[in-house]
Amino acid sequence: MASRWTKVLGAGVVIVAVGAGVAWALTKPDPHPDTYWADLGEPDIVNGEQLFWAGGCASCHAAQNSTGDALKVLAGGRALPSPFGTFHIPNISPDPSAGIGDWTLAEFGNAMTRGVGRDGEHLYPSFPYGSYARLSAKDINDLFGYLKTLPASSNVAPPHELQFPYNIRLAVGGWKFLYFNDQPRVELASADEKVRRGQFLAEGPGHCGECHTPRNSLGGFEPDRWLAGGPNPEGRGTIPNITPGSRDIGSWSEGDIASYLETGFTPEYDSVGGSMVEVQQNLAHLPKSDLEAIAAYLKAVPAR
Repeated sequence: MASRWTKVLGAGVVIVAVGAGVAWALTKPDPHPDTYWADLGEPDIVNGEQLFWAGGCASCHAAQNSTGDALKVLAGGRALPSPFGTFHIPNISPDPSAGIGDWTLAEFGNAMTRGVGRDGEHLYPSFPYGSYARLSAKDINDLFGYLKTLPASSNVAPPHELQFPYNIRLAVGGWKFLYFNDQPRVELASADEKVRRGQFLAEGPGHCGECHTPRNSLGGFEPDRWLAGGPNPEGRGTIPNITPGSRDIGSWSEGDIASYLETGFTPEYDSVGGSMVEVQQNLAHLPKSDLEAIAAYLKAVPAR
């Protein structure tokens, strides 16, 4: 009898070990190989700056209420409340100690597009790498090159304040397994070049869905409600629906949307408000053709 139970126990241990191995294989950090970041040449700083504004880097990483040149001091430190606890935005200035001044392109790129930290750890998806994953290696090289031209800051952001079990980084691997991908958020049949450009900007660096798409209890997007609006992920108020079915902007033309992104004024001459103020001010730095592309994409997505 003892031998039988020993065999059962041994089999159980093997099953658990195999299951743990499979789980680790499916959820371990998965950076790009070093060759992915090789031979990219000199960065295009102009494109890097456009990606900086499209990505809204200053909205999170610059000090609260910054204006003018202060928007380019990416000292971090802002608190980002969420249902899982409070995240503190890191310093991404060129400071070699407090910021990313001595990071390699691969380290920066894997954080941006794979959610993998410098030490090989999972990064929390409060950093929208789920959207930035759509940037190419060249885009990342250009953005990294531009960030190196900005002022350094020695500010050290405090650590995150997260509740159990959300403070266990290994669990982020499970979240990635369920929700992380670099595929289009919506399939747009017969999309022309303008709409495709808008899709890249809105789904990628612009990360519009991070706020405008509702999430489930684990923080994953509800894919069939893309850009349909919902509770503010930071806990204050609601974020509007921006699909063609929206009661807020559904009746706006492409020109109305592009003008709003450029000027901050609605077709009724109301002005942008709330958290959208900083977003609009960032997007206003983009070429008008890019704003028109975003508008075309927003009119092409499924109405919700």
